[in-house]
Amino acid sequence: MVIRMVFPAIPAPAKPDLGLLRQVRLGFALPKRFVNGVSFTTDPFSRPSSTQYPPTTTVHSSTPATSGIIHTALETDGRPSLQPFPTPEARNVTISTVLPRSNTTHASHTPLISSEANSTVHSWRRRAAEQAMLDQTEVFQPLATGPPPSQIPSRGDHPAPRLKIAQQSTPLSTNKFYANFFLGSQGQGVWTHPYSLTWSKGTQNAQSWGMAISHIDADQRVFGPRNSNIPGSPVQYYINPIAIQSIILSAVELGDSTVLTTDSLQAFSANANLFPQAGSSSKITFPLVQGMGFVTGMYSNLQPAIQSSVFFRSASSAAASANGIFKYQITLEDGKSWLLYAIPSNGQDPQLTLVSNTLLRGIPNWSGSIQVAKNPAGSSGEYIYDNAAGVYPVGASLTASTFSQTGTYQFRWTKSGLSGRNAPQLLMFALPHHVESFAGPTPFAKTNLRLQTTTKGVATAVIADFWTLIEANLPIDMGFAPWNGSLPQGSRSAKSLSPAAVSVIKTVAASEIRQDMNNQTNLDSMYFSGKALSKFAALIYAVHEMCGEPDLARLGLGQLKLAFARFATNQQIHPLVYETAWKGVVSSGTYTTGDPGQDFGNTYYNDHHFHYGYFIHAAAIIAYLDPPWLQLNKDWVNTLVRDAANPSSEDPYFPFSRMFDWYHGHSWAKGLFESADGKDEESSSEDAFFAYAIKMWGRVTGDRSMEARGNLMLAILARTLRNYFLLQDTNGNHPHEFTANAVTGVLFENKVDATTYFGTNLEYVHGIHMLPLLPYSALTRPSAFVAQEWSRFFDPGNASARDPASSVRGGWKGVLYANLALVDPRGSWEFFAKREFDAGWIDGGASRTWYLAFAAGLGGAP
Repeated sequence: MVIRMVFPAIPAPAKPDLGLLRQVRLGFALPKRFVNGVSFTTDPFSRPSSTQYPPTTTVHSSTPATSGIIHTALETDGRPSLQPFPTPEARNVTISTVLPRSNTTHASHTPLISSEANSTVHSWRRRAAEQAMLDQTEVFQPLATGPPPSQIPSRGDHPAPRLKIAQQSTPLSTNKFYANFFLGSQGQGVWTHPYSLTWSKGTQNAQSWGMAISHIDADQRVFGPRNSNIPGSPVQYYINPIAIQSIILSAVELGDSTVLTTDSLQAFSANANLFPQAGSSSKITFPLVQGMGFVTGMYSNLQPAIQSSVFFRSASSAAASANGIFKYQITLEDGKSWLLYAIPSNGQDPQLTLVSNTLLRGIPNWSGSIQVAKNPAGSSGEYIYDNAAGVYPVGASLTASTFSQTGTYQFRWTKSGLSGRNAPQLLMFALPHHVESFAGPTPFAKTNLRLQTTTKGVATAVIADFWTLIEANLPIDMGFAPWNGSLPQGSRSAKSLSPAAVSVIKTVAASEIRQDMNNQTNLDSMYFSGKALSKFAALIYAVHEMCGEPDLARLGLGQLKLAFARFATNQQIHPLVYETAWKGVVSSGTYTTGDPGQDFGNTYYNDHHFHYGYFIHAAAIIAYLDPPWLQLNKDWVNTLVRDAANPSSEDPYFPFSRMFDWYHGHSWAKGLFESADGKDEESSSEDAFFAYAIKMWGRVTGDRSMEARGNLMLAILARTLRNYFLLQDTNGNHPHEFTANAVTGVLFENKVDATTYFGTNLEYVHGIHMLPLLPYSALTRPSAFVAQEWSRFFDPGNASARDPASSVRGGWKGVLYANLALVDPRGSWEFFAKREFDAGWIDGGASRTWYLAFAAGLGGAP
């Protein structure tokens, strides 16, 4: 459903006498080291100003377009309404174990090696891990730079066309914030935070073909209906209106023949270009960089047309600064204040003239840059913007390293615009989790200028060309066994269980390990197949390592390796292909069926971290238990890592970090689907699971860089999940009307909806942020949050609980009680150990054996 919301315009006050622009000092001093040795003690724009008002004879419309559009329904393209549980069908398929000829073989069926050999290998790994704690490890080292293994064929076509993307030598990022500009109609927005940009395409009052800039304040949010079944009666969703064209950077030459192209698509940035028509040498280029403090348009031989569908109330101009920058203070009819800075390439005054309430027009054939920013902070905010105008980011790089339990990462931006010793440093906006992690000189570069973001709380302006951030508690001692971060390091992983616990687990495992692994993993979905492989791997690990039953484990491991070989030899129902249009490994399902939603949109790059994380986890456990298997399968598993989380721009076959957004601190699941509300993520726990999987794969393969990267991602995710996804009562980043939902459900760039793509039951909405329950869960799901959530929603002993776990049906009951182990391991153990246990309470992606081991390892067993 689409709803148009109208926000009334604020009545215009009497025309002000602006007089001189004041010289303002802030309540803090910007340290000289952050402004290239220049101490800004006066306003660079301290000359007289003149104010323009729209001529009453040229008013184009009497009603400012302060209306916004909200999409209350989920966009389900590529999102089938399936629950996240495998449902195997019986199939009798012969698996060939003969691999195609290549430099590397990819499957083996070597039995579980001897205890003595295992002991030697694991002892060597322990020593390597201990040494790694003493050394600094670079996080972003190339994993590989060669082509995918030969059993994965290549093809040059893809069902999602590349709309007007300039050729580039590096792989294209498919899941980044700017994707709407090359998908579908090209008319949906991109969110740089705190701003959004949308190609206007001749719409609304201004009828512009330029780039519309919007910023939404908290009081403009639209709230859904209240859910009286939840304590506190929170709203189901909140949405930020789209299509409010506050300021539009355009040109007189732009019209219905205008073309939007993109180029230089990287992990944190891209360029969007507006040409008057195809083949034109004139254009406006917009460098799109996450967190940019100004929206910048780089004009090439055009007549600037600054437009607004909200209407201009006034525009005040100042004489050029010493740096040759022309400044305009703009007030719109909604009462909001914006600043505009014009930086000509040849010193030529743009002479912006307010010719109507929708148009501020410049001179013909002008070249240079125009920057705009919203100013909610009056003179103090204006002072900050004045001293940062003239430069802008055009790209970003990320470096990171770890030392023992500490991870350090740094964003450094490529800067353009004014240069030289007196050039200002960049103004960039930091999200709340960034500010928490700032270290080194970065905390001193914060300002008191803040702008609301759409779904990430309030952003803080920072004056610096780079940020340094630290995570001080990396989970370096987390392994395959249940892990309790509240215990002292060295005792946080469960190493052994009581004889009573082992007895119960062995009885259950003896049955579950004999299940038909071939049937349960031979599915038409990488997601469901991977979940089944991962669950059996965890089961076998528990039997071998926690119960000390190598013979029983050997029985299952042979089956598991055979089931895994189907995928390593690419003989599954929908084999993988490497497609060269976007450059990635995808399911052939959509190519075969024509259905974009096949396997949750895998072919369109939806959910790759969810899907491939399960295979990587299963492979890590197999390789841990059977080290010779590792070298025979390493290339295939590494290919999955490279597709979803390639760590290096030196790899020509995959983009850097396809899924994980290092600026936002979590992944985006949506791939090549146009979306009115931007990218989204539903399962925050499977996001963390992927980081855990590559951490453990790095450990067993001896790839210290990968293990360090997984550790750092987990630590960042623990922070961002607490800030943005798992909402305690004290959460200040989401509106108080929503936080009583306790979880976000589906978090978009522009809205948050406490639901799922497959239903609205509370166990769905919460459970999708729980599964799979594994060692990482104790890190990323804070115990205080879990206790609050259990008590309020699922505790059968709480009469006011809205959805007691005891009444939940099917596999979700097992998920809820496994999650309980994080705060009440005894209660969890007693549930899974009960004699009258119903096997239907375990979903197809989990095992009762592992849940028992999980609860026991956290201290729940007698």
